[in-house]
Amino acid sequence: MAVIAVELAGRAYEVRIGGGLLANLATEAADFIRKDHICIVADENARRHLGEAIARSLADASVEARWFDVPSGEASKSWEGLARLTDWLLAQGVERGDHVFALGGGVVGDLTGFACAILKRGCGFVQLPTTLLAQVDSSVGGKTAINTPAGKNLIGAFHQPSLVLADLDALSTLPQRELRAGYAEVLKYGVLGDREFFDWLEDHASGVLSLDSRSPEEAVARSVSAKARIVAMDERETSGARALLNLGHTFGHALEAETGFGDRLLHGEAVALGMVLAARYSARRGLIALSEADRVTHAVDAAGLPAEISSLGMQCDGSVLTAHMLHDKKMDAGTLPFILLNAIGAAFVDHEVDLSEVAAFLDEQLQAH
Repeated sequence: MAVIAVELAGRAYEVRIGGGLLANLATEAADFIRKDHICIVADENARRHLGEAIARSLADASVEARWFDVPSGEASKSWEGLARLTDWLLAQGVERGDHVFALGGGVVGDLTGFACAILKRGCGFVQLPTTLLAQVDSSVGGKTAINTPAGKNLIGAFHQPSLVLADLDALSTLPQRELRAGYAEVLKYGVLGDREFFDWLEDHASGVLSLDSRSPEEAVARSVSAKARIVAMDERETSGARALLNLGHTFGHALEAETGFGDRLLHGEAVALGMVLAARYSARRGLIALSEADRVTHAVDAAGLPAEISSLGMQCDGSVLTAHMLHDKKMDAGTLPFILLNAIGAAFVDHEVDLSEVAAFLDEQLQAH
């Protein structure tokens, strides 16, 4: 098992990475269980696969699991979903000193974390991420949010978990497409700040995606370590360091918005394609060699992720996509920062990007290949 500490000002929490963590939940999370029951907010698919083992572990410790099921999909991260969850938690008598457990992917983690941020002005929660994407990204760092018609994750709060248990055994329950979507966030850490890790992933992508005996733990641990370092430097995304984690997201969120935030394009798939576009745009600006952008494209494609914007079959032009970007929560004083590359492993924040130039670039991409 790997244990990564997320060090924040005046406090810290652990991210534990390994197999069998959920089957031993009562032991692993003993410090955060203070009553004879706990509330678990669960993705309905995650509960179907993992709920029995969790309930058994808790029952052996004389703790009752009380479940709140959340339908899979981004639609659950809504005002209505938040209202239902907070009403249920209040009905369960959750107190400020209690911890609510979030079992599932990023949707459940975001929804539960935001509910806990506002419930009685803040109670604790424990992340039990069951998807690769959630294990390496959304479960670590304290960003919580819901979606609105205006855009994704526009209503939320920074609220750190008290513990993250990333059980690698849970990854075997995922459809291959979802596993690949999570891998996009793993690849992101190499592209934005660790060329050696990117090199390692070029050689070990198949091992990570096939869940062989060693590669997944290495990939998750190195990803979490990278995120923990960045979060420690810039917890609330005020200095610019944490903004690097948005590599691929500005392009990706626009693609998600245009395709309806649904199964047509999963979040991780959008991030993967967004990284390709960020690399190509960096090359277009003369910041990196085209061969560097091609390496990013090949790494994305080799993982079975979308690497060409034309593959989405969208009937739009670049100006439509840049219009979506104007709703990005990272807009500041009328400008939108872009995460671009000086090299693989050397991302930076550019505050001087002209959206009309981006629109022209996207027109080229939509017409190419």
